[in-house]
Amino acid sequence: MQATIYQPLKTAKRIKIFIPFENINLRIAVKKIDSSFWHPHQKLWSVINTDENYKTLKSICKGNYIIKKDVKFSPVPSVTLTQNALDALYNLEKALVLKQYSASSINVYKKMFTVFLGKFMQRNLREVSKEEIEGFVYELIKKSKISESYQNQLINAIKAYYEHALKMPREYYDIQRPKKTRNIPNVLSKEEVLNIIQAPTNIKHKAILYTIYSSGLRISELINLRIADVHSNDGYLFIKDSKGKKDRKTILSQQLILLLRAYYKAYKPAYWLFEGQQGGKYSTTSIRSIFRKAVKDTNSNPWATVHTLRHSFATHCIENNISMRHIQNMLGHNSPKTTEIYTKTIEINNKTIKSPLDDLLNNSTLHL
Repeated sequence: MQATIYQPLKTAKRIKIFIPFENINLRIAVKKIDSSFWHPHQKLWSVINTDENYKTLKSICKGNYIIKKDVKFSPVPSVTLTQNALDALYNLEKALVLKQYSASSINVYKKMFTVFLGKFMQRNLREVSKEEIEGFVYELIKKSKISESYQNQLINAIKAYYEHALKMPREYYDIQRPKKTRNIPNVLSKEEVLNIIQAPTNIKHKAILYTIYSSGLRISELINLRIADVHSNDGYLFIKDSKGKKDRKTILSQQLILLLRAYYKAYKPAYWLFEGQQGGKYSTTSIRSIFRKAVKDTNSNPWATVHTLRHSFATHCIENNISMRHIQNMLGHNSPKTTEIYTKTIEINNKTIKSPLDDLLNNSTLHL
């Protein structure tokens, strides 16, 4: 069978290649390329998108390959809204503000609802049926190839308008959603985490990465940390208004306390634990840049993100036999089922788990 090389878009960061199961030699050759990565859910390999890597893939396939264009999402066309549509958008925003949704969530809902209004703004929105809405979503999936997350965000915005702004029955707009995928979170090994968080030479940058990993924080929680939230005597960080507007406590590492004290003496932040150059909260863009540089400098997993540190924290806690209840509380999960996904990310090899075969043959001779 032929391999399939997906011609990358100009803005793509990776080049994907499908390797038939039988082609062991090709698989071995791709694995030897720097930056090669296996995507278990897509059943594809990929390498960093460079002209050299593209030529290398063609070369090692020795002519036994086909080229396919990578899939690109078509943009959903934008339209000028009528006054009635603008009024509906205002009513949605007002309902979400009254329900104390965050500013970022409101912006996403408004953006998605604008897509819906582009289709139905000439109609009386109270008369639009569930079947028409599902037909509209189906059309976007087929024509614009919207992703599952886009589809879910769009449905959330539509439901929010009908349920919160128009006060219509919730069950009436039980719109069909995509089948929920159960992806296993991307996790770094303990060695990779250590290399990454120790990579920055700037003490503030180092303290930021240490704090995210050692306490299992989301990036939004890190930038909202106040100096007063560090309870060094009691050994915990207080997380205020995290996802879902919940307060919680999480672990404060003894090693992190030492680092934060050194950082505080050097930078003397006034209110927020990590402040920008002009004061105020540190930016998420800057934190992502710090992390990407650390990943590049240490030649770590190129698919890792800042959030991967949180996934890694949870997985390493399980490997250290910390109770699931404690991990759930530290991460701020509502349901233990959300936390249990990390039981699938723990490292499995013959160094961490003993196969029952080894027990069976412990005192016996292997017959070849």
